[in-house]
Amino acid sequence: MLKTLKSFDLKDKRVLIRVDFNVPVDNDCVIDDFRIRAALPTIQYCLNEGSKVILISHLGRPNGIIDPKLSLMPAGEKLADLLEMPIKFSNNCISEDAHDVTLGLRSGEIHLLENLRFHTEETKNDQNFSINLAKHGQIFINDAFGTAHRSHASNVGVSKYFNQKCMGFLIEKELEFLNKSMSLPKKPLTLILGGAKIDTKIDLINRFIPIADQIIIGGGMAFTFLKAKGKDIGTSLIDPSMIPEVKKILANARGKTSLIFPKDFICAKSMNHKKQLICSSNEIPSDLMGLDIGPSSIDEFSKIIRNSGTVLWNGPMGVFEVDGFHLGTEKIAESISNVTNEGSTTIVGGGDSAAAIKKFGMLNNFSHISTGGGATLSLLSGNTMPAIYALEL
Repeated sequence: MLKTLKSFDLKDKRVLIRVDFNVPVDNDCVIDDFRIRAALPTIQYCLNEGSKVILISHLGRPNGIIDPKLSLMPAGEKLADLLEMPIKFSNNCISEDAHDVTLGLRSGEIHLLENLRFHTEETKNDQNFSINLAKHGQIFINDAFGTAHRSHASNVGVSKYFNQKCMGFLIEKELEFLNKSMSLPKKPLTLILGGAKIDTKIDLINRFIPIADQIIIGGGMAFTFLKAKGKDIGTSLIDPSMIPEVKKILANARGKTSLIFPKDFICAKSMNHKKQLICSSNEIPSDLMGLDIGPSSIDEFSKIIRNSGTVLWNGPMGVFEVDGFHLGTEKIAESISNVTNEGSTTIVGGGDSAAAIKKFGMLNNFSHISTGGGATLSLLSGNTMPAIYALEL
């Protein structure tokens, strides 16, 4: 059974919270604080209950090398600004000094530990590393949904050393929307997939073929499907290794669900080339690549969305970061936003999709925006989530 945050008396207790502060940083400044803000309800509740809060997180992939550019100090400064209070910081998460700071905490204070992945033992789920992390707390709270599909020391290993452990408000919210909304979805159910990677979405597609009314496939991943169907895709990026899997999906979907692909694309010689051309998806010129879905595709996809009771979206429709190739993603986001206002359940699956709607100023326009990219895909694909399982009592 999974315990929730309100299951324990937190007063005067040292509470170790695994958060996900894996946020973009530039020139020592956090440039997107979405994940930090998502952790605030849990942190604030613990403070209000009179606990001593110790926060652990990773940032980037330093692979055991101390890299000042991947320090959590900027995240700590952003958190201090958001909470309007000072925060203690230790530059080594398992040092004797760090443990001393934790032991000296007063109720209502916060201690942020440096990047877990400055230690190779974190991703190896090393036992001794887990034990040293566990020394910081009396109660363990996991609120880092973005890493819940990983078996690391800070989310799985550390759990073994706590009798009192639970999920935070963020993970509770994620499970509420991603599990329950998909178990009995309002019909029709539409799955929208984009982005470039196919391999991470194969399990998701296969799971939704029997239950989705339609699956829209756009973005860069569409070209591997189109190539498998014998279409001319010019110089558009594909993943040749995935063509056999894609052919299996195409065969498996027949008679079960509608797989819908773009009718047209905005094409250019490269994303840096200003001259654009609208091309049919049946025949993209040999010297051009598709970089966004075209107007006919936008119209068709938007019509499907308008008639949907539940929409699950993961992955942009084009290179939305580059002006000129952003419109497909923006228009699809607008369509999903509109049906949210009309009562449909709409879920955005983290990662680039969340970054896109932030860019377009639509963060408050959906039923739920997940903080996890890979974790969202893994959960919705029906895979076991090691960090969630580790919290079971």
